[in-house]
Amino acid sequence: MIVLKSPAEIEKMAAAGRIVAEILAGLREKVAPGVALAELDAFAERETLKRKAKPAFKGYSGFPFSLCCSVNEQVVHGFATQRVLVAGDIVSLDFGVVYGGFYGDSAITVPVGEISPAAAKLIKVTEESLYKAIEVADASHRLSDVSHAVQAYVEARGFSVVRDFVGHGIGKELHEGPQIPNFGVAGKGPKLKPGMVLAIEPMINEKGYDVRVLADGWTAVTTDGGLSAHFEHTVAVTDNGPLILTQI
Repeated sequence: MIVLKSPAEIEKMAAAGRIVAEILAGLREKVAPGVALAELDAFAERETLKRKAKPAFKGYSGFPFSLCCSVNEQVVHGFATQRVLVAGDIVSLDFGVVYGGFYGDSAITVPVGEISPAAAKLIKVTEESLYKAIEVADASHRLSDVSHAVQAYVEARGFSVVRDFVGHGIGKELHEGPQIPNFGVAGKGPKLKPGMVLAIEPMINEKGYDVRVLADGWTAVTTDGGLSAHFEHTVAVTDNGPLILTQI
């Protein structure tokens, strides 16, 4: 079921989204060679509590961290362990909070020191594909237009779109309807309506799109060892077009 939000509820979601955006901005500044993932997780949780919010992921279906940290070939849901980042890594930071009864959810992929041109291109194209999807998240389009925008942009640049994980609706629950694949034929699915709030999140692989989940039951990795990047925004469909709720 797709739950439409009132303008007042979208304002509350924007407050949650601002907290997410501020903390991700702080995390971006902290990413550097020699930094442990656990340090980033501790920073995210500390900053969340300071703002009287609650980490959205910690304890969700048993997930043990506040922050998802996915390095290099890790696609999503990576653990914030004592692993230390090294120059040349790329790290996806996926983070959410609950504030005022509503969720905010966003993700960025950050280079660690100097990275390869191929890794830099993957990050750039993944982020650009998110904004291509957001451009069509309005009442003149259907849900699959969002999906198709990602796939068309990414595949034209030689990368592949993960099939096993998708975006989602969001509101009083972290995961609401509809599911939002990052691939598909345009012009299908429900018509987008003002009041829909969507967590749009391209997960893009350097090589093939196949993934597998590690023995921890959470961390997804590329099966071919290629790099993966991930960007996400919480976006409201409004009468005036798409409104990004997780952007400073």
